[in-house]
Amino acid sequence: MTDESSAAPAGAGGAAGAQPGAGSIQILAQYVKDLSFENPNAAQTLATRSGSPQVTVNVDVRTHTIDETTYEVVLTIKGDAKAGELQAFVIELSYGGLIKLTDLPKEQTAAALYVEVPRLLFPFARAVVAEATRNGGYPPLLVQPIDFVALFRRQVEAMRQRQAASGEQPDTPTQ
Repeated sequence: MTDESSAAPAGAGGAAGAQPGAGSIQILAQYVKDLSFENPNAAQTLATRSGSPQVTVNVDVRTHTIDETTYEVVLTIKGDAKAGELQAFVIELSYGGLIKLTDLPKEQTAAALYVEVPRLLFPFARAVVAEATRNGGYPPLLVQPIDFVALFRRQVEAMRQRQAASGEQPDTPTQ
Protein backbone atom coordinates (compact mmCIF):
# COMPACT_ATOMS: atom_id res chain seq x y z
CA MET A 1 0.00 0.00 0.00
CA THR A 2 1.42 3.36 -0.95
CA ASP A 3 0.20 6.90 -0.45
CA GLU A 4 1.56 10.37 -1.05
CA SER A 5 1.07 12.93 1.65
CA SER A 6 1.98 16.75 1.90
CA ALA A 7 -5.42 8.08 16.25
CA ALA A 8 -4.58 7.60 19.39
CA PRO A 9 -1.16 6.05 20.07
CA ALA A 10 -0.78 3.03 22.30
CA GLY A 11 2.43 2.26 24.11
CA ALA A 12 4.07 -1.12 24.34
CA GLY A 13 1.55 -3.48 25.82
CA GLY A 14 -1.33 -1.09 25.08
CA ALA A 15 -4.52 -2.40 23.50
CA ALA A 16 -7.03 -0.92 21.11
CA GLY A 17 -10.59 -2.03 20.42
CA ALA A 18 -11.18 -3.32 23.93
CA GLN A 19 -14.96 -3.53 23.74
CA PRO A 20 -16.58 -6.43 25.59
CA GLY A 21 -16.86 -9.42 23.27
CA ALA A 22 -14.85 -7.69 20.53
CA GLY A 23 -11.37 -8.57 19.37
CA SER A 24 -8.36 -6.61 20.51
CA ILE A 25 -5.13 -5.29 19.07
CA GLN A 26 -2.14 -5.45 21.38
CA ILE A 27 1.19 -3.82 20.53
CA LEU A 28 3.90 -6.11 21.88
CA ALA A 29 6.80 -3.96 20.62
CA GLN A 30 7.57 -0.94 18.46
CA TYR A 31 10.92 -0.33 16.81
CA VAL A 32 12.91 1.43 14.12
CA LYS A 33 13.58 -1.37 11.68
CA ASP A 34 15.59 0.74 9.21
CA LEU A 35 16.44 4.44 9.05
CA SER A 36 18.38 6.20 6.33
CA PHE A 37 19.00 9.95 6.05
CA GLU A 38 21.09 11.26 3.19
CA ASN A 39 22.13 14.90 3.05
CA PRO A 40 24.29 14.96 -0.13
CA ASN A 41 24.36 18.72 -0.74
CA ALA A 42 24.10 19.99 2.82
CA ALA A 43 26.73 22.71 2.45
CA GLN A 44 25.05 24.20 -0.63
CA THR A 45 21.39 23.80 0.40
CA LEU A 46 21.87 24.98 3.98
CA ALA A 47 24.12 27.92 3.09
CA THR A 48 21.79 29.29 0.41
CA ARG A 49 18.42 28.73 2.04
CA SER A 50 15.98 30.42 -0.26
CA GLY A 51 12.71 29.15 1.14
CA SER A 52 11.69 25.65 2.13
CA PRO A 53 12.74 22.67 0.05
CA GLN A 54 10.10 20.94 -2.08
CA VAL A 55 9.31 17.66 -0.33
CA THR A 56 7.54 14.57 -1.63
CA VAL A 57 6.44 11.95 0.90
CA ASN A 58 5.35 8.37 0.19
CA VAL A 59 3.89 5.96 2.73
CA ASP A 60 3.67 2.18 2.50
CA VAL A 61 2.33 -0.51 4.86
CA ARG A 62 3.46 -4.15 4.81
CA THR A 63 2.60 -7.04 7.10
CA HIS A 64 4.21 -10.35 7.91
CA THR A 65 2.62 -13.23 9.79
CA ILE A 66 4.68 -14.44 12.74
CA ASP A 67 2.21 -17.04 14.04
CA GLU A 68 -1.56 -17.55 14.24
CA THR A 69 -2.21 -14.36 16.24
CA THR A 70 1.06 -12.40 15.97
CA TYR A 71 2.05 -10.14 13.09
CA GLU A 72 4.73 -7.67 12.18
CA VAL A 73 3.41 -4.46 10.63
CA VAL A 74 5.96 -2.16 8.98
CA LEU A 75 5.11 1.43 8.15
CA THR A 76 7.59 2.86 5.61
CA ILE A 77 7.85 6.61 5.11
CA LYS A 78 10.05 7.96 2.32
CA GLY A 79 10.76 11.65 1.93
CA ASP A 80 12.58 13.32 -0.94
CA ALA A 81 13.46 17.03 -0.72
CA LYS A 82 14.88 19.31 -3.39
CA ALA A 83 16.09 22.88 -3.07
CA GLY A 84 15.79 24.13 -6.62
CA GLU A 85 17.73 21.63 -8.73
CA LEU A 86 19.80 20.33 -5.81
CA GLN A 87 18.91 17.25 -3.79
CA ALA A 88 18.46 18.59 -0.26
CA PHE A 89 17.83 15.32 1.60
CA VAL A 90 16.38 11.85 1.26
CA ILE A 91 14.92 10.04 4.25
CA GLU A 92 13.55 6.54 4.50
CA LEU A 93 12.16 5.06 7.68
CA SER A 94 10.78 1.57 8.20
CA TYR A 95 9.02 1.60 11.57
CA GLY A 96 7.79 -1.75 12.82
CA GLY A 97 5.34 -3.03 15.32
CA LEU A 98 4.94 -6.53 16.70
CA ILE A 99 1.19 -6.99 17.01
CA LYS A 100 -1.03 -9.58 18.66
CA LEU A 101 -4.65 -9.88 17.49
CA THR A 102 -6.99 -11.56 19.97
CA ASP A 103 -10.53 -12.81 19.25
CA LEU A 104 -10.70 -10.84 16.00
CA PRO A 105 -12.87 -12.33 13.23
CA LYS A 106 -10.74 -13.40 10.25
CA GLU A 107 -12.57 -11.01 7.91
CA GLN A 108 -11.47 -8.08 10.08
CA THR A 109 -7.78 -9.05 10.24
CA ALA A 110 -6.67 -7.23 7.08
CA ALA A 111 -8.41 -3.99 8.09
CA ALA A 112 -6.88 -4.19 11.56
CA LEU A 113 -3.37 -4.74 10.17
CA TYR A 114 -3.55 -2.18 7.34
CA VAL A 115 -5.69 0.52 8.98
CA GLU A 116 -5.84 0.36 12.77
CA VAL A 117 -2.25 -0.67 13.49
CA PRO A 118 -0.71 1.94 11.13
CA ARG A 119 -2.86 4.58 12.88
CA LEU A 120 -1.28 3.53 16.17
CA LEU A 121 2.29 3.43 14.80
CA PHE A 122 2.13 6.61 12.72
CA PRO A 123 2.67 9.24 15.47
CA PHE A 124 5.85 7.48 16.60
CA ALA A 125 7.19 7.09 13.04
CA ARG A 126 6.33 10.74 12.34
CA ALA A 127 8.39 11.81 15.36
CA VAL A 128 11.43 9.80 14.15
CA VAL A 129 11.22 11.44 10.70
CA ALA A 130 10.87 14.92 12.23
CA GLU A 131 13.87 14.40 14.52
CA ALA A 132 16.09 12.99 11.75
CA THR A 133 15.40 15.90 9.39
CA ARG A 134 15.93 18.40 12.22
CA ASN A 135 19.25 16.74 13.03
CA GLY A 136 20.13 17.06 9.33
CA GLY A 137 19.92 20.85 9.62
CA TYR A 138 16.45 21.34 8.15
CA PRO A 139 13.17 22.25 9.79
CA PRO A 140 11.48 19.09 11.11
CA LEU A 141 9.57 17.25 8.38
CA LEU A 142 6.11 16.92 9.92
CA VAL A 143 4.38 14.28 7.82
CA GLN A 144 0.70 15.11 7.56
CA PRO A 145 -1.77 12.55 8.94
CA ILE A 146 -2.48 9.68 6.56
CA ASP A 147 -5.95 8.38 5.66
CA PHE A 148 -5.16 4.69 6.13
CA VAL A 149 -8.75 3.71 5.27
CA ALA A 150 -8.47 5.29 1.80
CA LEU A 151 -5.01 3.79 1.39
CA PHE A 152 -6.36 0.33 2.29
CA ARG A 153 -9.31 0.69 -0.09
CA ARG A 154 -7.00 1.62 -2.98
CA GLN A 155 -4.79 -1.38 -2.18
CA VAL A 156 -7.78 -3.75 -2.12
CA GLU A 157 -9.12 -2.34 -5.41
CA ALA A 158 -5.72 -2.64 -7.08
CA MET A 159 -5.43 -6.25 -5.90
CA ARG A 160 -8.90 -7.07 -7.19
CA GLN A 161 -8.06 -5.59 -10.58
CA ARG A 162 -4.82 -7.59 -10.78
CA GLN A 163 -6.65 -10.78 -9.77
CA ALA A 164 -9.48 -10.15 -12.25
CA ALA A 165 -6.94 -9.63 -15.03
CA SER A 166 -5.19 -12.89 -14.14
CA GLY A 167 -8.41 -14.85 -13.51
CA GLU A 168 -7.71 -15.42 -9.78
CA GLN A 169 -10.37 -15.35 -7.06
CA PRO A 170 -10.59 -11.86 -5.43
CA ASP A 171 -9.34 -11.59 -1.85
CA THR A 172 -8.23 -8.86 0.53
CA PRO A 173 -4.59 -8.34 1.47
CA THR A 174 -3.51 -10.23 4.55
CA GLN A 175 0.26 -10.23 4.18
